[in-house]
Amino acid sequence: MSSLKDLLNARTLLVLGACSLVLGGCSDDDDDDDNVDPGDEVVVLTGTVVDNLTLTADTEYLIRGGVFIGDGTNTTVLTIEPGTVLYGESATNGMLVINRGSRIMAEGTALAPIVMTSDKAAGSRGRSDWGGLIINGRAPLNSGDEAFGEGGTGAYGGNVPTDNSGVLKYVRVEYAGREISPDNELNGIAFQGVGSGTLVDYVQVHMGKDDGMEFFGGTVNVKHVLVTGCADDQVDWTDGWQGKGQFIAIQQYGDDCDKGIEADNSGEDNDATPRSHPMLYNLTVIGDPTAASGQSTIGMLLREGTGAVIHNAIVMGFRDCGIDLDHEATFLNAWNGTELNGNLAVNHSIFHDNVESWQTGEADEAGFPFTTEQFISVLNGNNRFANPTLTAPYDKTAPNFLPQAGSIALSGAATPPVDGFFEAVTYVGAFGGTDWTAGWTTHTIN
Repeated sequence: MSSLKDLLNARTLLVLGACSLVLGGCSDDDDDDDNVDPGDEVVVLTGTVVDNLTLTADTEYLIRGGVFIGDGTNTTVLTIEPGTVLYGESATNGMLVINRGSRIMAEGTALAPIVMTSDKAAGSRGRSDWGGLIINGRAPLNSGDEAFGEGGTGAYGGNVPTDNSGVLKYVRVEYAGREISPDNELNGIAFQGVGSGTLVDYVQVHMGKDDGMEFFGGTVNVKHVLVTGCADDQVDWTDGWQGKGQFIAIQQYGDDCDKGIEADNSGEDNDATPRSHPMLYNLTVIGDPTAASGQSTIGMLLREGTGAVIHNAIVMGFRDCGIDLDHEATFLNAWNGTELNGNLAVNHSIFHDNVESWQTGEADEAGFPFTTEQFISVLNGNNRFANPTLTAPYDKTAPNFLPQAGSIALSGAATPPVDGFFEAVTYVGAFGGTDWTAGWTTHTIN
């Protein structure tokens, strides 16, 4: 199969950048909705796009360098039609950034997902081929009124919890994430101060180099999320994320991996507000029992003062442990010194086939009269430590996360709030009898 570089050598290029449409020079087009439909040409996206733009499935698009939608002041809308494929250029660290105040309207379908992938040929693709998708919003953070994204990805944050950055639906982001410098890294998808007016549903991040999906503050809600084969943490949050999530599936690949979920409030101030406090129901978090022994893989690491409500999770296959709590401020979210306070709960969940169900061998945190074991088995008394008998959870090429007939995961679920977002289900984990990943996701390694 040819790479996009071969196509670039063989076809005419249209370059779309700071001007509406650049084809050997800047056009003076007053139309605010430019539909690019050049047939057999490859359209190169580059620079800052300030006019509304629609990308269509009959055209191939190359993301060259940092492509910024909007200038951070005016509203620009990027519309991506079902079935459209965008290629991130490896040589220029291609990345797609939605600036504050602008929107991405990427609504694919199960039969025609939108794919953001590597420009390398199939069989030669891998983690870190391009920079990934970054969305900057105006929702609150606990790191200040605004922050600036890693890798030069722009300003984010504000005081608009309901901020709307658009729609991601049936979208796949592959082979993305890149280390720009130590502790300066791009992820598969970075939600940076993104608000609850944004719709995220049926999204996969696959084979990312750093975290698969990371939330930097904000209030965005997510549903039907699949994260597979990312090299660091599959899902990460920090800086005060207060969104909701349901039906989240995670699968590590043991060649390069870290945590299933890494959850922080703030490393600078564990009690910074707004405190990270997502509400998550129905997760399937799968490690890799064959991971190299030197890799410390943990299903859920809750630390640095994070709060959370996590119910109906399956956590299995991690070489270190299923769950670990670190830092006094984290423990005190569960117990205020005299009673449960409900700011941190992990309940109605199943832990199985982890080397340890919970972290042992660490000193108890000051100010908290319980160990991690007592947190997960006593304070949260509806957890189970038994085999959920999933169909093929460790298969990397054709996984099946559905529970088999008679599985204990088919009952024992907590009922989520009735708030228009959550769906009431009776099963534990991200799947009942229907595989919502079928048809639009991938498990191709390269």
